[in-house]
Amino acid sequence: MSWISSFIQICTKNDWGWGGFFFSLLNYKTEKYVIAENRRIGILFRLYQLAVLGYIIGWVFVVKKGYQEREEAIQTSVITKLKGVTLTNSSETGLHLWSAEDYVIPPNGEQVFFIVTNYIETPNQRLGYCYSPHNCIFIFSSGYSVSQSFKVPDGQCQSDYDCAEGEAVIAGHGIKTGVCLNSTGTCEINAWCPVEYSSRPTEPLLSEAENFTIYIKNFVRFPKFEFSKSNVLETSDDTYLKRCSYDRETHLYCPIFRVGDVVHWTGHDFQDMAVKGGSVGVLIEWNCDLDKDASECNPQYSFTRLDMNQNNSATSGYNFRYTRYYKDQNGETYRTLYKVYGIRFDIMINGQAGKFNIVPTIIAIGSGIALWGIGAFVCDMILLYMMNTSSYYREKKFEIINFKKDRTKSKDGKAGHKERRSRKAAAGKDAANSKKPEENEATVESQQPVDSRGPTIPRNTGQRYSAIISNQGAEPRHHITFSSHN
Repeated sequence: MSWISSFIQICTKNDWGWGGFFFSLLNYKTEKYVIAENRRIGILFRLYQLAVLGYIIGWVFVVKKGYQEREEAIQTSVITKLKGVTLTNSSETGLHLWSAEDYVIPPNGEQVFFIVTNYIETPNQRLGYCYSPHNCIFIFSSGYSVSQSFKVPDGQCQSDYDCAEGEAVIAGHGIKTGVCLNSTGTCEINAWCPVEYSSRPTEPLLSEAENFTIYIKNFVRFPKFEFSKSNVLETSDDTYLKRCSYDRETHLYCPIFRVGDVVHWTGHDFQDMAVKGGSVGVLIEWNCDLDKDASECNPQYSFTRLDMNQNNSATSGYNFRYTRYYKDQNGETYRTLYKVYGIRFDIMINGQAGKFNIVPTIIAIGSGIALWGIGAFVCDMILLYMMNTSSYYREKKFEIINFKKDRTKSKDGKAGHKERRSRKAAAGKDAANSKKPEENEATVESQQPVDSRGPTIPRNTGQRYSAIISNQGAEPRHHITFSSHN
């Protein structure tokens, strides 16, 4: 970002165009630190630094554990088993004992299973010609008038023309024979007779299913870290699973769940849901910090209802049909049709594991440093381009250094200095020529041979000197005699 601000400054100062911009790319830009005594910008910059520091330490490292290598490709296996027995008594079928083999579908223990809580039974169905009694329901009012409620519109007819032979009844139970039954106003069909006609019970027939138990055994493995664990307590006590029940505080590793408790944890009542059925999701989450002990890696359960929240909604509930086939003494096949309502359970596994690694740590720190630099750039932009004194700050911030030009200037400066010195020397000579004759004579005497003046001593020899007055001649002369300093 620094080259952008440098380009803006160069173009602003020199009025360069695109040519100047491309030439400026060949220059090297280095930082020049300028202390701007502006409290508002300073406070803004320090607040941004504190925010970035809090984000890096608090969010990246503490909350998200950015120093860890993550593993989300969890390998999992789920085994389910249900236990419980109940007795039902209906006017159509009488007494019936329901065990896990009857009310659990499918019975082989998968991640998705269904528990029957209510049902409609249509026994002794045989292939033949019949009509659907529930296509028209006669309701006698106090005036003995008759009204009809057609539940299968495609089965209605007024003549044989409306019952095309070989055509299936849409949302019905069989194939049309081409005959319209005037007594019912419906088409005759070839189907399993009698067709289903009973209405759904208003109370769940298997109300005791609330006390059934679900055994959910879950294994998880994180292949990157070679770590695996189960939600079942590792114990040598064979009776533990026979007497324990799941509790978030005391029995976290007991995988036995009461059906009524699971529905209650979704925020709904079992008896209300059992009438029309529903769908319940059981989520097991494994969020493991492998920098800690393995005992800290625990399963977290959550329960939710997956179908409509309102049980009286037309789209809520869950049901389907299945049959059981038999043969009579004559070898003819007949069957019993069940339309069952119940609760579908979906076991969902999710999780991730993390462990310290230097690579994500460096990446997290580098990201923080980059964010730190963004604050300086923003403050620079405010200081240099968004304030009334921005032109002054730009002059102090940017400086162009050209070594060749600066060296040429320094040479020119030295030449000028020498010229000034020569001019001073010439002026000194002129002044010397204009001196008095006495001074000229002294100058001539000072130019006598070396023998009459004494030896010449180099500078900086560390010798002392003293002045001696000579008595020869009328005028006293001063002689300087040098002596070595021992």
